[in-house]
Amino acid sequence: MSFRSRNPFLRLALLGDAAASGAAGLLMAAGAGPLAGPLGLPEELLRYAGLALLPYAALVARLGTRPDPARGAVWAVIAVNACWAADSLLLLLSGWVAPTALGTAFVLAQAAVVAAFAVAQHAGLRRGAQGMAVAHG
Repeated sequence: MSFRSRNPFLRLALLGDAAASGAAGLLMAAGAGPLAGPLGLPEELLRYAGLALLPYAALVARLGTRPDPARGAVWAVIAVNACWAADSLLLLLSGWVAPTALGTAFVLAQAAVVAAFAVAQHAGLRRGAQGMAVAHG
């Protein structure tokens, strides 16, 4: 695919999110059974969370391939990422699950990665807005 992105940092943040989400989705959906025991997380939770990540990853990848992604769509991705990270923490604090130490580390690690993508995407939006202001100023 050949195109010149007007905001390569945002593009990288979106495509990185898509790749990580797709990989995590495949791991959790396909490996829910074997992962459930060592993580102490319900097999169904892992499977359905993984399956939910697959179309999300495809949509974010599509957005990341656009030369100028729609700001509203990027804000939606940021909001979904923020909710995912917050819900991951809520899952651990709620008592709804009883993860092992490895499971707790897994949930915290993926929440941290998702939050980092949200921060990077926000920074990419800011860079794009500053670049447009300079170009028009």
